[in-house]
Amino acid sequence: MMAKKDQKELTGKQKAAILLISLGPDVSASIYKHLSEEEIEKLTLEISSVKKVDSQAKEDVVEEFHNIALAQDYIAQGGIGYAKTVLEKALGPDQAAVIINRLTSSLQVRPFDFARKADPAQILNFIQNEHPQTIALILSYLDSTQAGQILSELPQEMQADVARRIAVMDSTSPEIINEVEQILERKLSSTVTQDYTQTGGVEAVVEVLNGVDRATEKTILDALEIQDPELAEEIKKRMFVFEDIVTLDSRAIQRVIRDCENEDLMLSLKVSSEEVKEIVFKNMSKRMVDTFKEEMEFMGPVRLRDVEEAQSRIVAIIRRLEEAGEIVIARGGGDDIIV
Repeated sequence: MMAKKDQKELTGKQKAAILLISLGPDVSASIYKHLSEEEIEKLTLEISSVKKVDSQAKEDVVEEFHNIALAQDYIAQGGIGYAKTVLEKALGPDQAAVIINRLTSSLQVRPFDFARKADPAQILNFIQNEHPQTIALILSYLDSTQAGQILSELPQEMQADVARRIAVMDSTSPEIINEVEQILERKLSSTVTQDYTQTGGVEAVVEVLNGVDRATEKTILDALEIQDPELAEEIKKRMFVFEDIVTLDSRAIQRVIRDCENEDLMLSLKVSSEEVKEIVFKNMSKRMVDTFKEEMEFMGPVRLRDVEEAQSRIVAIIRRLEEAGEIVIARGGGDDIIV
């Protein structure tokens, strides 16, 4: 019988079965909704084979599940290092190590997880004197906004080289990732999935460049046009800048107009091409067009930096709408459409 088997010797399926029995039919039914048919079949078979579970086994399984759930929550809040510290204080180093090891073997914690919660300026201080290939590896794993801010602060002569290396990066061995990660992490512990991890590529560098300021973006692309014209062209096809608003359909432009601030739109249109103005005004009411033109006329000279920041905010709205599937952007020709 299940009650006679020591809890530590139970299989994962047996523990899952005991947990669902402990939680009751209503909660178990809601959990089933998130499982595959194969998982439901195996788990149901395991539950049917359980005749009786003593209170101690049930308590041990529920406590183990509770600890793992807490650990996952701690990881979400502050990464593996934070979860390990909290669990050690709560449960002691031995039990904390067991829980963390069990989690990291199944969670596939992404390399440099700790760095994605760090301040970009702090990361920059660690990596700015490293080899461009090392910097490219680290940036390819960071959040695109973080990576864009760091790339913007690197010396101009290094920016294009790092961007190119991200774009052509394919796979990196776990040994190299571990070595770089240990140097950067220092005081934090981290576990990485032991296989060759795919990162980098053109999409990665596009994400990074989308996070930099317009001046840095232009500097990098100009340099890449000299170093690798084909790569520069491929990156340009995949990027979206304010002037590309002319490629959106009328419904999308109208949605963007509704979502962005009027002041940002006025600043952006102030120095934009006639083609951009014509298309945007075409998707406004006549009254709104008249108001915009009048206010833009009285706006007077504007700082280029203010215009670029306004355009960046509008582009961010466009990208957010695209990610939500509310508008469609055609990239690199009509066949390549992202919804």
